[in-house]
Amino acid sequence: MRFHLAKLFEVLKIRDLIIKNRIFMSPMCQYSAIDGLPNDWHFVHYGSHAIGGAGLIIIEATSVNPEGRISSQDLGIWNEEQMLAFKKINTFIKSQGSATGLQIAHAGRKASSRAPWQIAPHKDWITKAPSALPFSEKSTKPVEMTLQDINDVIQAFEQATLYCREADFDVIEIHMAHGYLLHEFLSPYSNQRTDSYGGSIENRMRLPLQIADTVRKAWPQTKPVFVRISATDWIEPQGWTIADSIVFSQKLKDLGIDFIDCSTGGNIANAQIPVEKNYQVEFAHAIKQKVQIMTGAVGLITEAEQANQILTANQADAVLLGRELLRNPNWPLIASQKLKVDFQWPNQYMRAKIL
Repeated sequence: MRFHLAKLFEVLKIRDLIIKNRIFMSPMCQYSAIDGLPNDWHFVHYGSHAIGGAGLIIIEATSVNPEGRISSQDLGIWNEEQMLAFKKINTFIKSQGSATGLQIAHAGRKASSRAPWQIAPHKDWITKAPSALPFSEKSTKPVEMTLQDINDVIQAFEQATLYCREADFDVIEIHMAHGYLLHEFLSPYSNQRTDSYGGSIENRMRLPLQIADTVRKAWPQTKPVFVRISATDWIEPQGWTIADSIVFSQKLKDLGIDFIDCSTGGNIANAQIPVEKNYQVEFAHAIKQKVQIMTGAVGLITEAEQANQILTANQADAVLLGRELLRNPNWPLIASQKLKVDFQWPNQYMRAKIL
């Protein structure tokens, strides 16, 4: 085989971290934990994607406290037992040459939900949000957070960051997307507070920026911090917009955030989203151009040439694959063959590599 260069397989250096390629595994909930604790499912699931060649494995939304879980089956990072279980997973992922990341999160008004396949009754708990506004007509009405609740959440994100340090993650990603707590504060649709955390965009950004600052200061300066945002609510101009996201991303950059993971939507139940290939790439491109910060493109990226073209066109610095990696954990290995890149396969799989 005659080998070629491909942007998709170039290394990416962020602070002191060198990632072997620009294929990142997008965080995707597995709803398979008990009391927030990673188990064999998570070890095998994430380990298989490291074997499959992804440059960075970002482990699913992991709650900073029990009340912040989407479901009672969500992962957590609020105690030492959970930290040690993550550390075991990280050791294996790194042995395969992949970098490791954890998305730390709080679900806000979307907490206390069932796992997608769950029919039987589940454990309910009181949900808290910026305002007492349910996500949809079928959702439970949350309790509006007090200032003490807000301070408690900031402290929970700080403690989660310290546990991530001990677990030896390479990257920490703060979840500020998809209608969860920090997105709820950003969007005027879900934040109708009248105090210093509501009203103007400066007030609505206050808590997300406080948490970004807290995490950045608690995280090693040699390691990157990512933020996943929903770049638009898909209802403009009334909702959160790409223009707002550009302003917000500049503020994040000023605090030392290194990478914006650009998704969209999730905060308005009836939003009309034009789902098609590359439908979110334009947002990563806009933020990259306007803010001069590294961005990740997500959303129906399924083909090697498609992913490579996004990077070649300088629309983003990395691509994050979700469902496509669930369908094929070895997507990066196969992509290297399709793009004729000389990429190192695991020795145990070399007999399957077409030379």
